[in-house]
Amino acid sequence: MGVHKPVLLGRSLDLLPTGEGVYADLTLGRGGHSLELLRRNPGARLVCFDLDDEAIRESRGIFLEHGVLGRVTLVKSNYAGAAGILRSMGIDSLRGIIADLGVSSPQFDEPERGFSYRYDGPLDMRMDQTQALNAYDIVNGYEERKLADIIYRYGEERDSRRIARKIVERRPIKTTFELVEAVKAAKSPRELSKKGHPAKQTFQALRIAVNGELDSLEKMLGEMPGMLEVGGVMAVITFHSLEDRLVKDGFRKLSVALGSRFDPGPAEAPKYRLLTRKPILPTAEEEAGNPRAKSAKLRALERIAL
Repeated sequence: MGVHKPVLLGRSLDLLPTGEGVYADLTLGRGGHSLELLRRNPGARLVCFDLDDEAIRESRGIFLEHGVLGRVTLVKSNYAGAAGILRSMGIDSLRGIIADLGVSSPQFDEPERGFSYRYDGPLDMRMDQTQALNAYDIVNGYEERKLADIIYRYGEERDSRRIARKIVERRPIKTTFELVEAVKAAKSPRELSKKGHPAKQTFQALRIAVNGELDSLEKMLGEMPGMLEVGGVMAVITFHSLEDRLVKDGFRKLSVALGSRFDPGPAEAPKYRLLTRKPILPTAEEEAGNPRAKSAKLRALERIAL
């Protein structure tokens, strides 16, 4: 069984401390980070989280094949709930945390999942296929203004109002290609001539809205650093500016002294240290091997005191 190699695999795990202890992979995917982490740390235990039943099933097979399944606990959950689940398991201290955000390549490459504007499929975009809300519901059920706000806020799409208007005119829109055509019809020839797919930002916005990704990320960033032991590290890989901004601001706030200009109040030494003043970016080799790697950014935070 093949293992998907994630972007920035080596450099993200190089930031984590090695040795025995408990680690958490908040975005299991197809097990690329998890398997390498277990290889590097023979005495470690790992708790893995994912909403995708198929990802969990495939990863279980990969771990079994490589003889490490006994050291892994697989949990079907959004990473927003990870801290509470870990504590319910009796785990209140982690040596390392890895989170590779966004949609995995296998999800993008399955037309029936509806994540990609490059394949024709149903308007789905659910990471957890048991949840009720999907992209079809938003595209065909939300009123025009709310739809435009979603496309602007989560996709940073300047043409959001024209796109929303065109979507409403063309309802019902049932497939990804029908949505792509609606977006193209709302764009000027000048916009369509620009580099990049014209529907990329709209698809991103809908996916974020369907899965509540930014709200989940904010909750995770508010809770998971507190799970680190002293010397423990949290590494997060993002793939668009909205995610990266949340991680950057969240890590920076934790790493400055209380009572500073960033956080007025009683003076107190910071409990965390930034390991990445600037984000770590993919190499040219990684970008050549995987075009989706181009937007990846890696940031890391170390706990230095309780």
